Order: sequence, then C-alpha cells, then structure tokens
Amino acid sequence: MARTSNSKSPVRARRARPRAGWRTARGSDRHELYELSVQEPTAEIRFIERAWRERRPGRPEVLREDFCGTGFLSCAWVRHRASCRAWGIDLCTKTMAWGKARHGAKLAPAQQARMHWVKGDVRTARTEPADVLAALNFSYFIFKSREALVGYFRAAFANLRPGGLMVLDAYGGYQSFSVQKEERDLDGFTYVWDTERYNPINGDVLNHIHFRFPDGTEMRRAFTYDWRLWTLAEIREALVDAGFVRPTVYWEGTTDEGEGDGVFRRKAVGEACEGWIAYIVAERPARGRQ
Repeated sequence: MARTSNSKSPVRARRARPRAGWRTARGSDRHELYELSVQEPTAEIRFIERAWRERRPGRPEVLREDFCGTGFLSCAWVRHRASCRAWGIDLCTKTMAWGKARHGAKLAPAQQARMHWVKGDVRTARTEPADVLAALNFSYFIFKSREALVGYFRAAFANLRPGGLMVLDAYGGYQSFSVQKEERDLDGFTYVWDTERYNPINGDVLNHIHFRFPDGTEMRRAFTYDWRLWTLAEIREALVDAGFVRPTVYWEGTTDEGEGDGVFRRKAVGEACEGWIAYIVAERPARGRQ
C-alpha cells in the first residue's frame, strides 16, 4: 500500500537501522516483533493529549485502552505523569501475561498501582470512567455488523466520563481492497502485511502478519485478523448513533515522496489514494446525551 506512515497503517512499520542477521525465526518473539513494527506509544500519547487540548481545558488523566494486548500504551501512559492512571482491557490472558512481564514489571511500584489489567470483553468490562478511551490498531474492526459496531461504541460511551473522548484509528484506500502483500525492512527482520482475502459484498477482509529474517527463516501468520474493513463514513455514523458528537477525522500528511509523514490534521476532505490511515476522535457530551 502506497502512502504509508512510519508509525501507523496496516504496514505501520517503523524505520530502523538494519542490523542484518541478528534475528532468526526461532530466536524471536512475535509480540516483541509486533511492537517493534507497529507500535509507537510516545506518538500515540502525544496525539491523545493534542486532541484533548483542542477540546478541553486541563489534561487527561484516566486512559482506558480497549483491546490493549500487551498493554504497551497503557504502561507508557502511567509513566507519562504521576497523575495518570490506565485500564487495559483484553480477552487474551497469554498476551496480557507477556505484557505484564515485559512492561508491567518495569514500572515503579507507584506506577504499577496506577496500571490496571482487566481480562474481559470490552463490551461488558466496567472500569473507572475514563477521560480518554482508545481503541487502536484497528482492533474494533472485529465487529462485522453495524449492530455490533454501534453496540461496542455504546459500551465505550458508557465507560467515558461526561466530556470524555474516544480515540480510534482506521485505514483504507483502494489498494486495501486488493489481495496483496506489503513489506518493510526493519531492525534485523522484514515485516509483511498480507491481505489474503477481501469480500466486496459484505466488507470482510482477512489479513496476516508474517516476519521474515536474513537467514531465510520465516514466522508465518504470526498474527491473523478476520475483520470487516469499515469506511470512515460508516464509523462516524455509528459513533453518532451510539451517542457521540463531533466525530472528527485527523488525516495524515505526506512527504515529498508521497508517503505518510506521521502528522495528523483535522480534515473534512481526504485524498483518494492507494492507501491512507487516519484517527477519529469523538466526544461524549459534557452534559446529557445530545
């Protein structure tokens, strides 16, 4: 997919200096490779705080991270400021256990007390009302029907305090509807985003992440995603139906070479390009259900 960012997109691979040969499939961990490839907690936190400043006074303190996986973002959040608290929600016990050992164990005792791990369904898990609820890495695409998507957004609405923000990301572009593979060379390995199947009738898409290594070994289907490829228009309409107001799209800019530059700005008109990624920020009304 053309026009990809270093920090976000289905490829979402970060630039790194190659150190060829120092990784192999047998000696690598898929969660570590995923984080090296697609996650930038510092950039995510910077965006969340900027979106908050544009709408609200003060600073957000309570983050709820739905589909938190290894809790990489949540742990970074509690390190960000002494007043920050985080709730990470996920169904996978093994993934969260890996994150607790990798990230949670590195937190100071006071930080660990502000980091809450919850094994549960994001639609039913109840937490402290959040200032910001983040559902990133396109994980909410797991909800394939409009009814299910609106239902999830209503649950998110209920877990935000009045005036809170929901932060999502999405991807698209005409190449997203194609059966194709994209590769990015990273720090001693290659990240491969594989779109195996897309059904234009119902929007279902089947994606895989593979990792390849300089010694010729490969970690195939390290991750598989059976999703619906939602459009921005559909997502915004579902947010409004769930009670949110002002669902705003932040579109990524481009470099002179036509690739994503990692800078996201409010836009009402996007670019009909091969590939794009964007944030959506929606607000729970400060009073009532407008």
